[in-house]
Amino acid sequence: MKFLKKFFKWIIILFGLLVVVLYATDTDYLLKAVRTIYLTGHSTAYLEDYKKFDNQVVENGTPQPWPNHKNYNSVQESKSLKQINKTNKTIAYVIIKNDSIWFENYYDGFNENSQTNSFSMAKSYVSGLMGKAIQEGYIKSLDQPVSDFLPTFNEGLAAKMTVGDLSSMASGTNWDEKYYSPLSITTRAYFDDDLEKVMLGLKVVREPGTSYKYASGDTQMLAMVIEKATGKKMYDYLTESFWKPLGSENPTLWQVDSEDHDLVKAYCCIASNAKDFARFGKLYKDYGKWNGQQVLDSAFVAKSLKPRFPESPEYGYGWWLKTIGDKHFFMMRGHLGQYVFVEPNDNIIIVRLGHSKGPGDAVATFTDDITTYIKEAYKMLGYDL
Repeated sequence: MKFLKKFFKWIIILFGLLVVVLYATDTDYLLKAVRTIYLTGHSTAYLEDYKKFDNQVVENGTPQPWPNHKNYNSVQESKSLKQINKTNKTIAYVIIKNDSIWFENYYDGFNENSQTNSFSMAKSYVSGLMGKAIQEGYIKSLDQPVSDFLPTFNEGLAAKMTVGDLSSMASGTNWDEKYYSPLSITTRAYFDDDLEKVMLGLKVVREPGTSYKYASGDTQMLAMVIEKATGKKMYDYLTESFWKPLGSENPTLWQVDSEDHDLVKAYCCIASNAKDFARFGKLYKDYGKWNGQQVLDSAFVAKSLKPRFPESPEYGYGWWLKTIGDKHFFMMRGHLGQYVFVEPNDNIIIVRLGHSKGPGDAVATFTDDITTYIKEAYKMLGYDL
């Protein structure tokens, strides 16, 4: 009995010392990481982790349900599609043809209204909100200096960084994109309760605006710029700019760092469903028009869907770009295989959400599953690819 008392006493002492060390080294965010992710059996963020964090509501207005295509669900999934959906634990697969639901299926207990984490698909929304802020005169242009809004970045190389650099992943900061390292800035940003402090600690170490390097921190900083420019919280700006005008069928949630600081995790973490995510793809497919109204400037949309740097043809302003055969897709992408693929010439939108994108997890590369999800959809539609 004495031994057990001593044992538990030392456990408590060691735990207390660990907590002190974490706070002393400014790594106390790891306590939240352990509680919300690692103790739940996960090694990284997961689809429904938004339930463990603080969120703000993005309200919807009058719902505009997608119509069903005349051939709705008339074709079964191919054998290859069934296999990859099973292997990668797909939870939603939707094909939209001519702005109508041509095929939809949901798996693993999820349904058409289930909310799951968008992860980096949120980056496309943030870039769109930047375009909206330019359109409404809150931001002068893509070339306006970031330091006009965030004075911390007003010296040296940092003074050259523009709003457009943030949207095109060309900031030149020392952000390190690592998802599985508990000590990376990417992990800190996900769990720290003062995200602005984390972001203002970044340094610009390369000439901004000269080359692409994927960095979630660029999108986070862009959101801070948009909030400073507009005087509006990002979740409110998303509500009024896109979520309501695009007729989303469900309200959604956007994670924030904490109730006290209330800054959205802009590089990720919008909890919604496949058919509401697809709306943003349709908006860009139609060059910013929705139901005849010009919601987003068409010139901005066109610029967003072209690579800024010829040596990096895979990225524009907030959107991924991929050519398969003679088809040119632009896409929203998320950490675990969250995708909205759009081929404007064929008027096709494909949405896939799930728990994994399979093997090949290098940052900012096109994993093999992307081609499979697209090709199998085209096979189902009876098109060559």
